[in-house]
Amino acid sequence: MTMRTLAIDAIQKANSGHPGAPMALAPVLFAIAERLRFDPSDANWDDRDRFVLSAGHASSLLYAFLHLARVKKPDGSAAVTLDDLKRFRQLHSITAGHPERGMVVGVETTTGPLGQGAGTSVGMAIAARFKAARYNQPGLSLFSHKVYSILGDGCMMEGVSSEAASLAGHLKLGNLCWLYDSNNITIDGGTELAFTEDTGARFAAYGWHVERVADANDLDAVGRALDAFGERSAQPGAPPTLIIVKSRIGFGSPKKEGTRHAHGEPLGPDEVKATKKAYGWPEDAEFRVPDEAHVAFDEAMATRSAAARATWRGLVERYAKEQPALYAELTSMWKGELPAGWDAEVPVFPADPKGVASRDAGGKVLNAIAKRVPWMIGGAADLAPSTKTTLTFEGAGVFQASSPGGRNFHFGVREHGMTAVLNGMALSGLRPFGAGFLVFADYARGSLRLSSLMKLPVAHVFTHDSIGVGEDGPTHQPIEHLASLRAMPGMLVLRPADANETAEAWKLMLRTTNRPAALCLTRQNLATVDRAVAGAATGVAKGGYVLFDAPDGKPAVLLIATGSEVGLCVDARAKLAAEGIHARVVSLPSWELFAEQDAAYRESVIPSSVTARVCVEMASALGWERFAGPSGAILAMHAFGESAPWQEVAKHFGFTVDNVARLAKAQLGRA
Repeated sequence: MTMRTLAIDAIQKANSGHPGAPMALAPVLFAIAERLRFDPSDANWDDRDRFVLSAGHASSLLYAFLHLARVKKPDGSAAVTLDDLKRFRQLHSITAGHPERGMVVGVETTTGPLGQGAGTSVGMAIAARFKAARYNQPGLSLFSHKVYSILGDGCMMEGVSSEAASLAGHLKLGNLCWLYDSNNITIDGGTELAFTEDTGARFAAYGWHVERVADANDLDAVGRALDAFGERSAQPGAPPTLIIVKSRIGFGSPKKEGTRHAHGEPLGPDEVKATKKAYGWPEDAEFRVPDEAHVAFDEAMATRSAAARATWRGLVERYAKEQPALYAELTSMWKGELPAGWDAEVPVFPADPKGVASRDAGGKVLNAIAKRVPWMIGGAADLAPSTKTTLTFEGAGVFQASSPGGRNFHFGVREHGMTAVLNGMALSGLRPFGAGFLVFADYARGSLRLSSLMKLPVAHVFTHDSIGVGEDGPTHQPIEHLASLRAMPGMLVLRPADANETAEAWKLMLRTTNRPAALCLTRQNLATVDRAVAGAATGVAKGGYVLFDAPDGKPAVLLIATGSEVGLCVDARAKLAAEGIHARVVSLPSWELFAEQDAAYRESVIPSSVTARVCVEMASALGWERFAGPSGAILAMHAFGESAPWQEVAKHFGFTVDNVARLAKAQLGRA
């Protein structure tokens, strides 16, 4: 009962929040806690069970649980205090409106956008299976944890959960258990307005084991379903489990139980008192925590889990002695470090005017790195042959139900689900990558945003990055997508100009541990720049650099571009030079990194004294004005593309050497 009343009080004090789900689900969460392997004194040990509140609007329930379970920060202080609960949904409070990873110890992932937590939990379950397959040894089983998630009706309606559930069923993730809070209420009203499917039948078709509990308040029934899951999870080839729990939203509220009014608004002072009376709770007591509430969680979870963690720590000590090489891998993973020599085989590409598509170069670099980073895993949304992201080195293998140590993933045509899964992998310490066409980044937007919000080092590889796609036409030619990704706070967008910039971009992504990256690569070949006469490709790390300069370092005009359009600028520079016009070519693969450099460096690359500028990108012009300046020219896309060979499409929209040179001369009044 204490979880319920703490959630009610926090929401009422904030005058904001969602009381209905916490009031309904408190018994379900307690039943999970009775089985959860989670030590409140060490909330980050790697073989703990994971609990994900996909129904993130019920955050007050999670915060109440963390308080009552006496979860500790690394320094030993309380993760969530009563004062934190009293500051629910307030500025700079750790108890945000929806759970945010990194703000509260014990919050495994940021949730709130419905279905995202469900997708992320699949990634966590995959990571657990992968670690067990790679690192468990006879007598030294370090990884056997389970993943639990609570979902609501909204989570079940969102496509991301369906994509992830389908994948989980295919992979037979028997260590995964979703508990579906089926209360038949949404913001608009009853679910009969829009959601009348047989969810259990759908999940059975996905290959899940489905259990049903008729009453969320029946702790014994919920417990039996969870125990059955626990028994199945230990069996090879077991399916994931869905437990459909019928609940009454706003349970105990005399006027609001079972109505939409219990979902997204405080009960109100009078209804709070009436509800507490119905619970047999002191009506005027606020944030009341009887001593026995803490004791109940100690007995249900803490004591048992502390013993399990101590046993695990002992296994790790043995493991370090008996499996030193594998232990070194784990130590690096746990520290978020890379193994020594991880980039030793990254190729250096020789100058070549014919060149190679950056997607092909990227595939070579990816393989060189992943070969030496054993916990780097990933795949594509049914586009591995096109994105060149298959790991081809010996032993890479394919992750399937029967081969969970494989490092290549077939995510199927599930961009959104794939990206949520990648987030779960990253939260589990792996270094995941996922690939698709840039135009389909739209399908993954919700999960991309959360990878950035959580500062996860996920490598998102997007190929076919412009109208250079050609014949597939405007449906497959990204226009607004680069601008859209650049607009996302924290997302590192990289669009390399040749093979060596691509290599440097991959190295940069691996060294980056506090943000995701979107690596945008071409379908068409790009000339490999002769670095003996050009700026070093290591300039990628600064986001922008001088690739080719005027002979005296005093250019009359600046040609600034990203990706494939840098080659246009290089050729235009040569054409202008033949006419006595000295131009500087600036490669600008990452706007974000360039913005992070000091003013002196930025001025050295794009001097304010040179106002004659041409910026070139086969994408939306949005944002380029910051580099073009008030009078510079921007050659970009202002419409959707066309279906034709890419060279014809580029010419049609003015992306030619002659046009870049013409624009440069116009900037100098010499058109």
